[in-house]
Amino acid sequence: MKRISMILMAFVLVLTMTQCKKNEGINPNETVTITLDVKGNNGSKVDVNTITGTVNFETGDKVYVGSGGKYVGFLTHNGTSFVGNITNPTENQPLQFYFLGNVTPTETLSAGTTEECSVIISDQTEHLPVISCAASFENYVSGLTSYTGHLLNKCALVKFNVTTPSNSPICITGMKNKVTVDFANNTLTPSQDSEGVIMLPAGSGENVEKWAILLPQEALEEGEEGSAYSYDGSYWGTRPEIPCISNNGYLIDGINVLIVTDNTIPIGAISGLFTINNEGDQVFFSRGNLQYKASSNIWRFAVNQWDRIGSDNANISQTYNGWIDLFGWGTSGYDHGAECYQPWSTSTINSDYYAYISYTYNLNDQTGQADWGYNAISNGGHMENSWRTPSKSEWNYLFNTRNTASGIRYAKATVNNVKGVILLPDNWINNTYGLVNANNSGASFNSNTISASRWVATLENAGAVFLPVAGYRYETWWLNDDTGYYWSASFSGNKSAINVQFNDSYFYPNNGYSAMDRCCGCSVRLVQDY
Repeated sequence: MKRISMILMAFVLVLTMTQCKKNEGINPNETVTITLDVKGNNGSKVDVNTITGTVNFETGDKVYVGSGGKYVGFLTHNGTSFVGNITNPTENQPLQFYFLGNVTPTETLSAGTTEECSVIISDQTEHLPVISCAASFENYVSGLTSYTGHLLNKCALVKFNVTTPSNSPICITGMKNKVTVDFANNTLTPSQDSEGVIMLPAGSGENVEKWAILLPQEALEEGEEGSAYSYDGSYWGTRPEIPCISNNGYLIDGINVLIVTDNTIPIGAISGLFTINNEGDQVFFSRGNLQYKASSNIWRFAVNQWDRIGSDNANISQTYNGWIDLFGWGTSGYDHGAECYQPWSTSTINSDYYAYISYTYNLNDQTGQADWGYNAISNGGHMENSWRTPSKSEWNYLFNTRNTASGIRYAKATVNNVKGVILLPDNWINNTYGLVNANNSGASFNSNTISASRWVATLENAGAVFLPVAGYRYETWWLNDDTGYYWSASFSGNKSAINVQFNDSYFYPNNGYSAMDRCCGCSVRLVQDY
């Protein structure tokens, strides 16, 4: 990787400080005015010259200042230099300066108390958010008026060659796109926020050059299907391999990104269509059960339809670094008014799970944010509010009422040694695969035994859905009773909600027996409207 010295490396900072002269230093809450000159700057704009790598500034740009382990204020560019007030800088310590690419910190900063802040550099459609920092060469001393330092670039300038028919911004996932400033330790730490999206500028065509600012991270393998996509959701591809990204890197050869697959079938969906009511409305099912990782706040669909987390659900917590797939009702992560709205909630008080603070609301009432499908699913198109949980009437229609080409709606089976229920699409043809004991709620899971390869090549390829048995969770206990429990979006009384239940001897897609306490952790399978 070629390294350059032109991105914010050689800008010398000269600071002029004005204040009333005091013999005993500064008072604890005294503000100090600082003027900061960036030498070599032409004052034209805050941007990166993609040919030279030079960064220029414009009126309104901000530099945040740290001193004594705390944020003490910010400086604003006035067209010529940076000027601002800082509060109570610490004697005999360097001043710390952070340029955060004109991205507003996610936290509210308070001079003299804030010890850290963070910014997300995901949206790069308008400008390239360079991240840099500097420490003054001299310690701060009351009365000293001149300070020097070098802004050091903490990111890389990278070119992407994008091929897409969509004129929408292009998104790539799995990238470190968050920077945390630790004023207490004078550090900048890159990390990944949620699915790690970097959004490139709009523009369609073949091998269109799009530049991005990337944070230091290890090399990445090629992403999974849908890990690169157009923001309007119309096209998708896979994120290419990403080389190791280092501070001050300058990748000018271009990383090829191909996003040309027409999104007729939603990203993350099985190809089959399923009618859900008498009006003939249809849905696609997600490729697998919903999963969540608390430590990085990522939602995804299971890679295989038979995947289930099992006993690891007992590790549920706000900081757990593994995946869970059993959730209390309405624990979407959006604050819709319930006491327990986070995916890691384990309270056993059912009223803590009321959607929109009332037991009479369903998940998709009001704003719809109580539904897990309101989240942007990392391998499900990354679009907020594009998926949803089926209602009790829709589950019932799917299993008990729907007409299909073959007359078969469902069948119990064992797929890749995992017990569950197969749901057949509307256009299922009998000779696709011979299923026995179809539409039989009392059938055994052993009625149909199907290998992983046969499932993928034949049934899934024809649009079939498999709902695996995954047990349920109560507080931090996982209970495997060889039963599947799948939430609906519908409430049932003041303590429970409707779910689909099935085991080796019964199947209740919707009746009084399939109500479950809202505090219990059950499986979630999402759909997207056709």
